[in-house]
Amino acid sequence: MAAMTTGNATGSPSRADANRRRILDVALAELLRDPDASMDQIARAAGVVRRTVYGHFPNREALISTLVDGALETVAAAHAASREGVGDPAEAVARSVLAVWEIADRYRLLVALAQRTVTVQGLRERLAPVRENSVRVLQRGLDEGVFTSPLPAPALAYVHEQILFALTEAVNDGLLDAREAGRSAAVTVLTAAGVPATRAAGLVAELGR
Repeated sequence: MAAMTTGNATGSPSRADANRRRILDVALAELLRDPDASMDQIARAAGVVRRTVYGHFPNREALISTLVDGALETVAAAHAASREGVGDPAEAVARSVLAVWEIADRYRLLVALAQRTVTVQGLRERLAPVRENSVRVLQRGLDEGVFTSPLPAPALAYVHEQILFALTEAVNDGLLDAREAGRSAAVTVLTAAGVPATRAAGLVAELGR
């Protein structure tokens, strides 16, 4: 979740860049610990004055939005890398869900917080690259008969996205064991695409070894 830095003439990060990076790192830790953490709390935890935090982020919503952008960039990278060289669409989907969930588990409280401060449309726009990649894999699976669904691939990608959000909330609410949530999410997504439950569970179990 690296922040973009301009650096100085020698290519080294400037003090302002370092402060911004530290504020983001500390803010993430503080918000995961206390979703209601204020800008003052974050400033104190980062060891900077409040003015320094506001110099980089005009308000709490802007700070959270930046954190969400970084988290989703990390998720998108994992989503793409996990499918690299995988021919079977079902395996590609399972691998991508497992990889995304492993990263998203760290950020799941941040996602819940973002849903209170970032519009749903804003989250959807940020997830567009991930969704586009999912559509391509799902379409290939539908064309090959690996997936069977009355939904076209773009709609099915939205369904998968909402399943993952819902399961994230279930973990946050204590309704789903966080240790098993990734596998459960992968099986649920596969079955939603029409993969038989026994095959979905077997595939996910094999990948989880």
